[in-house]
Amino acid sequence: MNVLKVSRLTIAAFVLPCLLIYISIVFVPILVSLYSGLLDWNGIGEATFVGLDNFRNLLFHDPLFWPSVRRTLMFAVFSMFEIPVALFVAILLRRYIRKPNFLVSSYFLPVILSVVIIGQLWKTIYNPGSMGGMLNQLLTAVGLESWTRVWLSDPSVAMYSLYFVALWQYLGYHTLIQFTGIMNIPAEVYEAAKIDGAEAFSADRYITFPMIIPIFKISIVLSFIGSLQAFDMIMVMTGGGPAHATDVISTLMYNMSFLSMKYGYGSSIAAFLVIVCLIATLLINMIFNKSEKRYT
Repeated sequence: MNVLKVSRLTIAAFVLPCLLIYISIVFVPILVSLYSGLLDWNGIGEATFVGLDNFRNLLFHDPLFWPSVRRTLMFAVFSMFEIPVALFVAILLRRYIRKPNFLVSSYFLPVILSVVIIGQLWKTIYNPGSMGGMLNQLLTAVGLESWTRVWLSDPSVAMYSLYFVALWQYLGYHTLIQFTGIMNIPAEVYEAAKIDGAEAFSADRYITFPMIIPIFKISIVLSFIGSLQAFDMIMVMTGGGPAHATDVISTLMYNMSFLSMKYGYGSSIAAFLVIVCLIATLLINMIFNKSEKRYT
C-alpha cells in the first residue's frame, strides 16, 4: 500500500483556515462575552468598567439566579432519563421489527419540526378545557377532572410541563443514535453469544451495552449540554413565566440583556453558563472514560 507522505507544514497550511474560522466563531465570542461581563453597559451607550461586580451580584444578590440554575440542572437531569428509554426502544426495534427504518423515521419527526410549531402545538394541548385544551378534556372525559390544571400558568407544574415536551421532542433523536450504534455491531457476535447461551436481554447486557458505550456517551453529552442551553422552546411556550417560574439560565440571560437592557450583567450570566457547560462535559467524559477502560 502506498502511503502519501505530507509534511507537517502542508498539513498546517490546510488546517489553519478552518482553525481560524473555528476560533473566530467560538472562542472570540466567548472572550468578548467574558469581557462584557466586566462592564456596566446597556448594549448601546457608553460602558463603564466595574470589574467583578456583575459576577458578585449574580452569585450573592440576585434572587432569580440560583432558582434558574436549579431549574436548568433539573432540566439537564430529566433530559438524561430518556437515554435508557431510547436505548430500550432501539433494542426492541432491532430485535422484533423486520424493517424498522419507517418507525425510526417516524420517531425522529418531532426533531425536524420547527420549535415554534412544537411550542404552539403543546400550548394548545395544555390549554384549559374551555379553550380546547386536549389534555384537560381527556382528563375530564376519563373522570380525572381533579387532575386538570392550567399547565403553563401554574408555577408548581409549568416547568414539569416543559420537561415533558423536551423529552417527547428528542426521544426519537436519541433512539436514532442508539439504533445506529446497535446496527453497527456485527451479527456474528450475537450468534457466537447465542451458542454460549447468552441471548435476548442477557446478550444486551454483556454485548450490546458494552459495545455502544461510546455512542451512549455521545447521547448523554448532547442531551445534558443541550438542556443546559435550553432556550427556544421555553421562550415560545412561557417566556420564562409565570412570575419567572420557568426561567432557566439562558432565558434569564436573554431577559436581562435585551428586555432589562443590562447587557453587561447578561454577559456575566452567559459566562457562567459557558463555565458550567465546560465542567459538565469534562465530568461526563471522565465518568465514561472509566467505563470504557473497564469494558475494554
